[in-house]
Amino acid sequence: MDIVTKIKEWDRLRDDPSLRGKTIGFVPTMGAIHKGHLSLVRRCVEENDLTVVSIFVNPTQFNDPSDLESYPRNFEADRTILEKAGTDYIFLPKYGELYPNGYRYKVIETDFSKKLCGAYRPGHFDGVLTIVMKLLNIIRAHRAYFGEKDYQQYQLIKGMAKAFFLKTEIVPCPIVREADGLACSSRNMLLSPEERKTAPLFHKFLATDLPDDKIRKKLESAGFTVDYIETIGTRRYGAVRLGEVRLIDNINLENE
Repeated sequence: MDIVTKIKEWDRLRDDPSLRGKTIGFVPTMGAIHKGHLSLVRRCVEENDLTVVSIFVNPTQFNDPSDLESYPRNFEADRTILEKAGTDYIFLPKYGELYPNGYRYKVIETDFSKKLCGAYRPGHFDGVLTIVMKLLNIIRAHRAYFGEKDYQQYQLIKGMAKAFFLKTEIVPCPIVREADGLACSSRNMLLSPEERKTAPLFHKFLATDLPDDKIRKKLESAGFTVDYIETIGTRRYGAVRLGEVRLIDNINLENE
């Protein structure tokens, strides 16, 4: 497994004649690799000749500086996990490499990005779409893999790729959960032991046949601060806080 830190270095590798005819799969991450990430990497390895995983904690998608500061980082552990999973390249750029002009240019979606998480995290999806656009243009992969835990994010990235005629196929992957139902997330490791015991109630209540407002009340009674519980079409979305940790989840009601 090779670690690439510069765009020009990746360009040389990507254009090498030895890669002609080979399919490249891409998994963008912010590190703190967990079972959810690994499910994406393993599928990528299965479906492509080469697998690239990026690790970049993108500051432009954090509307809360303290959230950015506390975001878990452990590159040495990530590197070991990704190498064992069959990753061929880690793309590990610094801020100046991806934002040489700062944040003067950005990708903005004007509808769905303003709802759900977008309503509670102003500018969040501008940062997400901008960094994903940059990474897709740099890596030039045949397929890129995104988890359905961030279903709103997946829909926005899929729509962006279609709107801008990007060549990379956007591949959704099912949510990976812990044994108690909690969706795998890098933020789970920030929960206190007591909060971790409470956290599975989020998915448990979200998956009931109760209306959204009653689910909100049950979560608040259990100690959660609720940003939203909202059903759109056949999918129910939720975002809650336990202490300082924000958790998101969603379920397809047709499957429950």
